[in-house]
Amino acid sequence: MATAETGQDDAAARQDSGSGIRSTGVRRAVRAVSRPGQWKRGPVLAASALLLGLFMLLHAQITDFGGLGSLVETFLPWFGLFVPVLLAWALWRRSPSAVVALLLPAVVWLNLFGGLLGDRSHPGGDLTVAQHNVGEGNPDPVGTARDLAASGADVLALVELTHQVRGTYEKELAEAYPYHTVQGTVGLWSKLPLSDTRPVDTRMDYGPLGDTKPAEVKMAYNRALRTTVATDQGPLAVYAAHLGSVRLMPRGGFWTDSRDRNAQALGEALAAERNERVVLLGDLNGTTDDRAFAGITSLMRSAQDEAGDGFGFTWPAKFPVVRIDQILVRGVEPQSSWVLPATGSDHLPVAARISW
Repeated sequence: MATAETGQDDAAARQDSGSGIRSTGVRRAVRAVSRPGQWKRGPVLAASALLLGLFMLLHAQITDFGGLGSLVETFLPWFGLFVPVLLAWALWRRSPSAVVALLLPAVVWLNLFGGLLGDRSHPGGDLTVAQHNVGEGNPDPVGTARDLAASGADVLALVELTHQVRGTYEKELAEAYPYHTVQGTVGLWSKLPLSDTRPVDTRMDYGPLGDTKPAEVKMAYNRALRTTVATDQGPLAVYAAHLGSVRLMPRGGFWTDSRDRNAQALGEALAAERNERVVLLGDLNGTTDDRAFAGITSLMRSAQDEAGDGFGFTWPAKFPVVRIDQILVRGVEPQSSWVLPATGSDHLPVAARISW
C-alpha cells in the first residue's frame, strides 16, 4: 500500500515538474519575443518580405516598359519560392519581425495560386480536345504523330507545322482523323465533320513591303484558323492559334510586340464569334496571367485553371517552368485537363475533356 502510494506521488510530482518545465519554456519564449531588441533584428529581412508581398499583390501596376510587366507575370508563380528562403533566413537570424512580415507574401501567393495546387478534375465529359506545338526542329515527326493519335483526342490542333513535315502528319493521322484542315502553319484534325473553316487574321508582320506580297505568300505564314466541329450536341467553334514569339533582347528588354499584336487581333475575332460554344487551342507564347491576353481571358476560361491538377507547365519540355500552351473555353464546361507525355518537340502537348 505504501509503495503504491509512493509511486503515485512520484508520478504526480513528475507530471507537475513537466508542466512546470513547459510553462517555464513558454514564458521564456514569450519574454524572448517580447524583448524590444528581438523585434529590431533583421530589419532588411522584414522589409524584403513586405516588398515581396507588395510586388506580387500589385504586379498589375508594374510598368510594361520593355515588356517588364509581361515578364514578371509570366514567371509570377515562381516568386513564391522566395517565401521559404526568407523564412529560413529569418529563423536563423531569430527575427520575429521578419517572420510576421512574411505572412503578407505567403497570403498573397496563396490567394493567387493556392487554388491550383490540388486536383480540380471531375469524371466524365463529352469531347476530348488536345493541342501541341510540334516543333519546327522536331527530329521525330512520325513518332510525334503516332503518340498524338494514341492520345484518344477527338479534336487535335497542331501548330508550327512546316511545309516539309506537313505531309508526314497528314499521312500518320489520316486513319484516326478522317477530317482535317491546314491553314498555313496551323492545322486541326478531327474525328467529327468540319465546316466553315477559314484562316484568322492575327495581323502578322510580313516584313518590308508586306502589304504588297501575294496572298498565297501570306497564307503560307498564316498562324491561326477557325472551324466548326459538328457534334451530337450542336456546333462547336474551334480556334487554333500560334501567336508571335517573345524574346529577351540584350538592349530591348522582353520583346513581345508581335505576340501582343496577334493576341489583340485574336481577342477581337473571339469577341465577334457568334457561336455560344467556343474552344481555343494554341501556343500563345504566354501565360494566362499575362496582361497581354486580357482581351482573350476576359472572354474565355482556362481549362487547366478550372479542371487541371497543378500548374500544368508545358515549356521547355525537358524542364517545364511556364504554361504557354493553352486550352481556353467558352460555353462548355471543362471536366479535366492534363499534360501529355513529351514528344520530340520542345513543348509538351496538352489535353482537356469538356462537357456541354
